[in-house]
Amino acid sequence: MKRILALALSAALVAAVPAFAATKKIKIGDNYFVKKGSQPKITVKRGTTVRWTWPGTGVPHNVTVTKGPVTFRSPTKTKGTYSKRVTKKGTYRISCTIHSGMNMTLKVR
Repeated sequence: MKRILALALSAALVAAVPAFAATKKIKIGDNYFVKKGSQPKITVKRGTTVRWTWPGTGVPHNVTVTKGPVTFRSPTKTKGTYSKRVTKKGTYRISCTIHSGMNMTLKVR
């Protein structure tokens, strides 16, 4: 009985580990990620969830990996959030493909 209880507890702890993973929040503004006037570089650990937030400026943007170990693309939005868990180590070049001429890029390492 103790062994079954110990196995059940171990399984519960393993299942709970992702719930404690870090989340990095990134604001999407009008033609910038994070902070106006800068080309940000964000460093996160593997397993971190990155959450982009559109504050509702009315200007559509998306989040697209143009180069990296894994590619992904958010829907085009004007408000709301998009989250992606970074599971592969490497450098991700992320941009808004709608505003490619605006240098709206983000590097996640």
